[in-house]
Amino acid sequence: MDIPKLFETDLANAMAAKPDIAQRVGAKFQFNITGEGGGQWFVDASSSGPKVEPGNPGGADCTISMSAQDFESLWQNPSSGMNLFFSGRLSISGDPMLAMKFQDLARML
Repeated sequence: MDIPKLFETDLANAMAAKPDIAQRVGAKFQFNITGEGGGQWFVDASSSGPKVEPGNPGGADCTISMSAQDFESLWQNPSSGMNLFFSGRLSISGDPMLAMKFQDLARML
């Protein structure tokens, strides 16, 4: 899985094509993906977006941190999120309920 492409191209294009759907999520997310193929991405799915940008400009409502390997597992099987969270391999700060809303954006792909 090419995680940078997923954020910077696939998700960015999907959100740009359907901005009204993206904005309904109503949140700003920070993703911190560690390890090979990882990086940091800011996903704005609020009324000021939609946009995806590399880095961490601050201002996220929900920050999601995990390894690249765990991100791939989560992407392929969204129901694994609770397992990853309770095993300490997925960290969420800010509003944890918003992490569930990110699935609405993932479904756009």
